Amino acid sequence: MRALNVKLLRDLWSMKGQMAAVSLVMACGLMVMIMARGLVMSLETARDEYYASHRLGHVFCDLKRAPNAIGTRLREIDGVASLETRIRGALTLDLPGLREPADGLVLSLPDGRETEVNRLHLRQGRLPEPYSPDEVVVSEPFAKAHGFVPGHTLEATIYGARTTLRIVGVGMSPEYVYETRPGETVPDNRRYGTFWMSEGSLADAFILKGAFNSVILTLAPGAETGPVKKDLDRILAPYGALVAFDRSEHVSTKLIDDRIAMLKGFAIAFPVIFLSIAAFMTSAALTRLVRLQREQIAQLKAFGYSSADVGLHYFQFALAAVVAATLLGSVVGLWMGQNLVEIYRRFFQFPNLAFRPDWWALGLALAASAGASFIGVLGAVRQAVKLPPAEAMRPEPPARFEPSVLERMGLLRLLSPTQRMALRNLERRPWQAFFTALGLAMATAIPIVPGAMGDGIDYLMDFQWRLAQRQDATVSLIEPASPSALHALAAMPGVLLAEPFRVVQGRIVNGLRQRRVGLTGRLPDARLNLLLDDKGRAVDLPLAGLLLSQKLAEVLELAPGDPVRIEVQEGRRPVLETFVAGTITDFAGVGAYMDFYALGRLMGEERVISGAHLTLDNTYRGEFLDATADTPAIASAVFTSSARESFQLAMGDMMGVVQAVYFGFAVIVSCGVVYNGARIALSERTRDLATLRVLGFSEIETTMILLSELIFLTLVALLPGLVIGSEMARVLVLTANTESVRMPLVLTGRAYATAVLIVLSSSMASFLVVGRRIRKLQLLAVLKAPE
Repeated sequence: MRALNVKLLRDLWSMKGQMAAVSLVMACGLMVMIMARGLVMSLETARDEYYASHRLGHVFCDLKRAPNAIGTRLREIDGVASLETRIRGALTLDLPGLREPADGLVLSLPDGRETEVNRLHLRQGRLPEPYSPDEVVVSEPFAKAHGFVPGHTLEATIYGARTTLRIVGVGMSPEYVYETRPGETVPDNRRYGTFWMSEGSLADAFILKGAFNSVILTLAPGAETGPVKKDLDRILAPYGALVAFDRSEHVSTKLIDDRIAMLKGFAIAFPVIFLSIAAFMTSAALTRLVRLQREQIAQLKAFGYSSADVGLHYFQFALAAVVAATLLGSVVGLWMGQNLVEIYRRFFQFPNLAFRPDWWALGLALAASAGASFIGVLGAVRQAVKLPPAEAMRPEPPARFEPSVLERMGLLRLLSPTQRMALRNLERRPWQAFFTALGLAMATAIPIVPGAMGDGIDYLMDFQWRLAQRQDATVSLIEPASPSALHALAAMPGVLLAEPFRVVQGRIVNGLRQRRVGLTGRLPDARLNLLLDDKGRAVDLPLAGLLLSQKLAEVLELAPGDPVRIEVQEGRRPVLETFVAGTITDFAGVGAYMDFYALGRLMGEERVISGAHLTLDNTYRGEFLDATADTPAIASAVFTSSARESFQLAMGDMMGVVQAVYFGFAVIVSCGVVYNGARIALSERTRDLATLRVLGFSEIETTMILLSELIFLTLVALLPGLVIGSEMARVLVLTANTESVRMPLVLTGRAYATAVLIVLSSSMASFLVVGRRIRKLQLLAVLKAPE
């Protein structure tokens, strides 16, 4: 073994604490990169394979009713590769052990042939027999939630008719990878599912024999969705068609794409932070090592080692940290990815969602960590290479000892001598102090992000289910109904208040920008399901104009007072030229709202309702549920408490993992930065501290001289760290805000206090370790050592 290699191993062993701190911080960044890139690879691969193998449609369109013969015209549209007409509708379920009603979406399967688009993936059992009136395939999440297997039966109501369904298969569809009830943000697998039945039997149930009410199609290679959607809208307009939409507007595909985009950003931002801190730590440690080994460098050059040999030798210190960090970061990152993919399986239903490491990310991680470390040590290596042997044999010139700026200003008179010494040393090494404080500031900033996310979810739940949704239940009807339906709902057992709403599907257009939305008509004096601003205050519904979701206004580039066009896709399909009266705050989907009576006049209908928000007397809850189950016209009855419970359960595990990871990172960074800074300071000032001990300073006083520097830097770093953490949380929230789901930015004293406590606690642990080393100094050995 070469002499330089022996020296390298000995030096690494003597610096094992500092090198371990550097490697741990660097490993955190690599861990995030490898985990996030692996999750991106896993989701993208599972998505693309599933969509391709099961032929997910490119364009979708729902309508009222069209004869099957129209399907031939639709297939002739330029750019259509394959097309499937189908029947879709709602069903309600009476499930044993579930007091509240469950509901779901039921779709038809062609009789006697395989579907061309959106093919089912069977997990268990088989497809329904052609024209079978009672056989059904159940979505896997719903089946798992209730323990259903082929052979079980369900009591259901389909289009007002009670029937018994027999489960013959359990499966999933690429169209509903993320399976949620319309308008909700998280799955509720116990109360909502997707079902597939024979087309013939479903046509009889929905009185659609020889007709269809839904179209899905795939595009030929090179075809564009825009012209195909326009032709689809034109042909199906006479049949009550809604707006045709593509994958970009499909809830399931959009949520998956949004999550992948977030992970990609996550895989870049946090590794940059951690690798930057690690680069500074490596630079500080190696710079001090070069200063301590001036004589050794001179001797190496005197014995014939070239400047390149010396430079490579010191680069190998950084390489050792890179190798250790890459190994640790890779192992832990792959392990975390394996565990996190289990959580993603609860939300996204893929046939084969397995963790697939992005091996390119491992190479990128190695290159990134090596680059960051080499940049960090470049200054120290240049210093070692350029050091002439004759100059290196002389001791390093002593620092200038003169009154500091703070002393000349008279600000240090109230401090003790040990505290003055600490501040003088910091002032003489401003850049080292700055970067140490910066590392501690980043450690303070990191835990604010999960704290803000947790507080944001708490605020969202309070905003959504206490301030906005004040109803006990929301009942939706299968078909829009006359005012008598509202009286019937109000007369149900336990109903104290019923407020109607009307929802019509349409398209909001502003120049070249447009979005498919549900236009909701609400009572102007509604007391349930309120519209709120960003402060949680109720927004009055204007008599004229629209209220838009803030996100929808941003997407369409609209502001209050701007004109806007609404193309209604129901009934007489009127076109409304109106204006934006204001915006409201919501956190799921986007919507447009107008006066209930104004919407009725626009549609040419008299107080037609799509459903109602209800306040209930809980003593009659059982009777109300029984009446709901016996009312064929009700498509679904969603209880606010159940929706809140589902959201809380779905987000609990995810937030627990995220917070644990972030807090762990914060502890590692703060401990690493403080310990590294303390060890460097100790190596620089060992002789000074020993001299003070000989002059009569106590063990505690000499320890406090060094620790005072670190305590001061820690305290100075807290406020900037809180500011940086707030900005990081803001950027993360903005990145995560999509049309599908949004997170409020909430920064509370609890998040700040948690961040400060983590940094102070981990810093204190580092202080204890370094203080122990100071107390073990061998005074005579230190004082006999050469300068």
